[in-house]
Amino acid sequence: MATSTDPRAGANSAARAPERGPAKGPNTAFRELRGQRSPGEFAAAVRRAAREIGEQVACDARYVGRVEAGEIRCPNYAYERVFRHMFPGLTMAEMGFSAREAVRGRGARAGCGATPSYATHPKQDDGTIDHEEERNDEESDVLRRAFMTGGSATLATVSLGLLPEHAAAAPQDCVRQPVRRVGEAEVGAVEEAVRRIRLLDDRHGANGLYRRAAQPLRTAYALLDAGTARRSTADRLHAGAGELAISVGWLAHDSGHYEEARSHYAEALATARLAGDPALEAHAFCNMSFLARDAGRPREALRAAQAGGRAARRLGSPRLLALLSLREAGGWAGLGDRGACEQSLARAHALFGRGPAERDPEWMTFFVEAELEMLEAQCWSALGDWPRAARHARRAACLQDPHFARNLALYRAELADDLARAGAPTESAAAGHQVLDLLPEVQSTRIQAMLADTARILAPHATCPEVATFLDRRATV
Repeated sequence: MATSTDPRAGANSAARAPERGPAKGPNTAFRELRGQRSPGEFAAAVRRAAREIGEQVACDARYVGRVEAGEIRCPNYAYERVFRHMFPGLTMAEMGFSAREAVRGRGARAGCGATPSYATHPKQDDGTIDHEEERNDEESDVLRRAFMTGGSATLATVSLGLLPEHAAAAPQDCVRQPVRRVGEAEVGAVEEAVRRIRLLDDRHGANGLYRRAAQPLRTAYALLDAGTARRSTADRLHAGAGELAISVGWLAHDSGHYEEARSHYAEALATARLAGDPALEAHAFCNMSFLARDAGRPREALRAAQAGGRAARRLGSPRLLALLSLREAGGWAGLGDRGACEQSLARAHALFGRGPAERDPEWMTFFVEAELEMLEAQCWSALGDWPRAARHARRAACLQDPHFARNLALYRAELADDLARAGAPTESAAAGHQVLDLLPEVQSTRIQAMLADTARILAPHATCPEVATFLDRRATV
């Protein structure tokens, strides 16, 4: 089903919002503003609106769900500015939010909707103000309280901005200390760490993040050992720790540490099975398939994708099944079975064409049409059909949102390689230059390795001025 790209869509169809935000309970006014869009679609609209006004927020479907459930009763100032931009005719109270001073009874602070002063407040990587007075009181309280025993403050710190490398390499005594029973605060910080890692990876790539992300993962599993008072909290913690293991595994994968990535994915899979969580299991198998393909184990890639498909069958997400079908197609391509690959690709396109669904996992926000084209390009590349691969890679690069620099660099690197193999050295060099333009802000061993392969293929064409310029420039990176 087609959806509007205008972040303001849905506002006019909402029922009259309440005069005052709810003190507790679901935020029905905000739910009405979402209209017919899924939480994932609405989160994407929030991020687009943020970019329109120079903000960058890590909004995803889970955050939207927390707002609608009433867990976030007054957003931080970055989100407030974005929501005002999206719904200019409404006050924060009319969107269903409580006054800032009422959330925690802090009358000395400005109410939700007051204009903050930013002059002396440092900004974090995501463009939001990093000061406890500039954050949602509920969110900041959670993050201040989270993991304050057993050395677990490490993960709360990561959820706000990843630790410097020397801190990540510090002794792990904190993990071995006794930890109190885990509650909502600790679970919330684990989930926030996952969001933060994904956001920074989308912008900058994995190389600078991988080592720093290992410590919060160890801490998350220490929290699992500590136990929780409620089953619902335990389920969330298992899911959060598993998703964190997958995120760290992906950082290892993208940094070229395949065996470490394999270990992290296996840990996530074990966590999923212990918790009886098919969504986490499907995610783990999806990434295991991707890793196996990159590591030159196509049969393992195929089997992992098929296992993920079985786990995802009852989850109600055609897009997840589409992605797993593409992983399966990659396995068939690696085995040289063109017919089976084409069948998997056709199934993936049909599933993708059903559109987003309410139950799409929040981690799948990256899986848009550009990613579909990229994965198909990789299939044709593995089958040796370079011109066809280049067509899909070019389309992927054209469709990709330029704000996601790592994926844009990846798609252009695939295009450069496919064009080089297809016998178009000048066009390949031009695409290679576009990748080099992005490398100052993107750190990815995988992308650098792809460029190295492209340079090797182009070397016999060094007499061409465009190719020579690219080769000289790449050599200095």
